[in-house]
Amino acid sequence: MNVRVTPPSDSVGASAWAAEDAEDPADRVDGLREFFRSTPAKLISLGLVLAVLLVVSGVVSAQVAGSRKATHDRLLATTEPLANAAQNLYSALSIADAAAVTGFISGGIEPAEVRDRYLAAVAEASGQLVVAAAGLAAQDELGAENVAAIARMLPTYTGLIETARANNRTGNPVGAAYLAEASNLMQTSMLPVAQELHTQGVTAVNSTQRAAVAPPWGAIGLLLVTATALCAVHILVSRKTRRTFNPGLILAIGATGVLLCWLLVAGLVSSSATERAIEQGAAPLSDLTESRILAQQSRTAETLLLARRDAGGIYVGAYDETITRLGDLLDDYTDGGTVEIGTDAVSQAEAARQAWVRSHARTVAALDRGDYTAAAVLATGPGPDEATAQFARLDAALSEGIEETREELRDNEFRASRTLSGLAPMALALTVLSLIAVIIGLWPRLREYQ
Repeated sequence: MNVRVTPPSDSVGASAWAAEDAEDPADRVDGLREFFRSTPAKLISLGLVLAVLLVVSGVVSAQVAGSRKATHDRLLATTEPLANAAQNLYSALSIADAAAVTGFISGGIEPAEVRDRYLAAVAEASGQLVVAAAGLAAQDELGAENVAAIARMLPTYTGLIETARANNRTGNPVGAAYLAEASNLMQTSMLPVAQELHTQGVTAVNSTQRAAVAPPWGAIGLLLVTATALCAVHILVSRKTRRTFNPGLILAIGATGVLLCWLLVAGLVSSSATERAIEQGAAPLSDLTESRILAQQSRTAETLLLARRDAGGIYVGAYDETITRLGDLLDDYTDGGTVEIGTDAVSQAEAARQAWVRSHARTVAALDRGDYTAAAVLATGPGPDEATAQFARLDAALSEGIEETREELRDNEFRASRTLSGLAPMALALTVLSLIAVIIGLWPRLREYQ
């Protein structure tokens, strides 16, 4: 039989009934305080704190590792090849112009080896343009403009050279005007644009390396804090439950410790490899490429000196300026004592430079006394003591040094990338394992209070 209880009908009785039915706010606050002081609430709070630390440190570690590996991979795949292609492009254009002027100095039909050198240089420039264009980033508008400008001017230049060559073979004096126009296009437009493209590439390589040279201390610090917090919680839980070991928390500590050690070692090794790539690769490579550009500028000035028969004009001064800067660069390279790569090649280049300077002095002396034929032989002849041979030795030595330092750069960048391989996905996997282990460690302790 169901009995329904109704509150008293009088107003006093109704008020008393409502007072008994309502919960006292002070009692509710006291109850909450009592709950938060309880062991289950403390365990839940500790678990939430650990979960937040694990997620944040794991995600940051994975992001840092993945970002750094992507940086090294991007440098190896596009950034460094672009800088190298720009350097080769400048070299090919400069060689083509020097060969064209040399052929003009020879008079009539130029020697076959000079013609072959010109054609090979033009083909090399065209190929390097393709490589440079492929290595440009989508947002690199300035680089794209520079590549497009050279691609647009190269057919114009070769057309002028062919016109000059045809007129020169028939003895038509107008050939000199076409050659002067072609050389002016090369010297005032094409080579400066190619040098700017190379400078952009070198700057991109340097900035990319600088971004990855320091160890990931932020991520390492977060993992260290997380591992410390896990150890502290394990101690608290062990004392509270009077159990020496908590398997779940120990597993979480172990997984976090593995990630911490892995990130620390991988970060230090990759940073060390990047630093060596800068000191023994990028820095000396930049000096050697600049040296090669200066050597080619000197050779161009020397050939134009003969083509214009300008014994006391601007080309003598241009040669002296660039060859002196080249000597200073080569001296600084070997005097520092910190660079280990390419020193033998630089020594050979310096010896060739000095021999070239002596040969050039004889060329200028021949022009001063009006002996153009002797000057032309000294500057463009095939003899082992003439300028052509000395420049070839110098350029070959610098090319060897460039290859050595470039290989050192790429080897160390590859080592830095390989060291970070697999770290990002494993960081996430170890983080998930640690979260599961924390739940396994704390859940049985919570159930004891149900």
